[in-house]
Amino acid sequence: MSIQIYNSFTRKKEEFTPLEEGKVRMYVCGITAYDRCHIGHARSAVVFDAVVRHLRSRGFDVTFVRNFTDIDDKIINRANQEGISCSELSEREIGHFYDDMDALGILRADIEPKATEHIPDIINLIENLVEKGVAYEVGGDVYFSVENFAGYGALSGRNIEEMLAGARIAPGENKRSPGDFALWKAAKPGEPKWESPWGEGRPGWHIECSAMSMKYLGETIDIHGGGLDLIFPHHENERAQSEAATGSRFVKYWMHNGFVTIKGDKMSKSLNNFITIQDILKEYHPEALRLFLLSKHYRSPLDYSPEAISENMAALDRCYNAVAEAERLSGMNVRKKRPVTDAASGAIQELEALPEKFNKAMDDDFNTAKATGILFEAVRALNRLNDQAGKKPSALYVEPLKAGAEAVKKAASVLGILRQDPSAYLKERNLAALSEAGLDQEALEELIEKRNQARRERNWAEADRIRDELLSKNIVLQDGPEGTTWSAGRG
Repeated sequence: MSIQIYNSFTRKKEEFTPLEEGKVRMYVCGITAYDRCHIGHARSAVVFDAVVRHLRSRGFDVTFVRNFTDIDDKIINRANQEGISCSELSEREIGHFYDDMDALGILRADIEPKATEHIPDIINLIENLVEKGVAYEVGGDVYFSVENFAGYGALSGRNIEEMLAGARIAPGENKRSPGDFALWKAAKPGEPKWESPWGEGRPGWHIECSAMSMKYLGETIDIHGGGLDLIFPHHENERAQSEAATGSRFVKYWMHNGFVTIKGDKMSKSLNNFITIQDILKEYHPEALRLFLLSKHYRSPLDYSPEAISENMAALDRCYNAVAEAERLSGMNVRKKRPVTDAASGAIQELEALPEKFNKAMDDDFNTAKATGILFEAVRALNRLNDQAGKKPSALYVEPLKAGAEAVKKAASVLGILRQDPSAYLKERNLAALSEAGLDQEALEELIEKRNQARRERNWAEADRIRDELLSKNIVLQDGPEGTTWSAGRG
């Protein structure tokens, strides 16, 4: 099956055919570096990380560019508030961005350009637009004339006459039409500035992405991504200025992820209803946040709640537990070759079908919601296989257990989960569960021994009381031939 992508420009799914066979040129808008990232930023990062991972898993050579906006009105205002330079602020927040993204397992982009490092490229592009008559200079400012670009509004679905009707020019702006947007802003006292043909100043927001995208990926790229809120005006303006400059199509496939909401309202700094990645990772494992962010189709809104993250934490535990048990069982020295049971055979067939089913879901417009469901079905199959292999050990289970665990891990790697060693992950989770329960290892072992003594004395009520007390603290006891073991109970 070919890969299908929903193209925001045509508003329909299209077969993905890259400009150059086997290669993908992809640009995603990065952060404006003035504050900590919230989970709305995390969703975009995780979504496009999964896109890159899947394309590479399908054999494509992907060149991925993600920029940093390090000069902007928000950066200038925040730097002035803090009494530091814009460069100090942006470098600090870019560092925070890397801290958050590394914790989430986001792959670094191949190229991560900053606007301030590309001022000459930006100036050259603006000069091109002025020469072509689609941009003009007024008092040191340079504006793009939207009325001189045929098709303006096509990406966002807006009619230019309707956009201009009732629009007003803000105080201090010298543009000819209210729809025109700034390419270059004349220097103001106390702001960073660079020399240009129009005097000292700094770039507008939209122009940086066009300049950097064309520098590293060429005039036309395969995929351009970002949040739904970037369609207008940012991506609309990017498209206009890029195509006006080159006469070529700027982007073949536009992709936009939906918002993270809280009780139906978009999460944003302007509404002051955001939760930073830093804060949420104090409470939850980063892979649980990844699973949550991929639990709905990327174009759909995603409503945040602690309960939703907890559900994904439990799902993550189940995945790690299944893989850890399969690896343990496959490593046992079993010589007997008892026949594989019918139940095990069915589970093996499900695990063998995982790669094709998973890829089919991801090929359909990167449907991570369906893909995660397929992965969880495979984890249930792996648990059934583990159960059969544990009840009647046989050397004939070794290879299916290894293959099943590897199939699960390979699919999970596209989603960016199961990155830890399963034993290390489970040990970490167990220690966290003990701490949350207010217990240490010695106290837990004493309770387990008390329960075992109660069972030996057939005092089932006391044994059940201890088991239920621990269960209420997320400690699950498991009785087996080798004695009683325990694990964190969220899974």
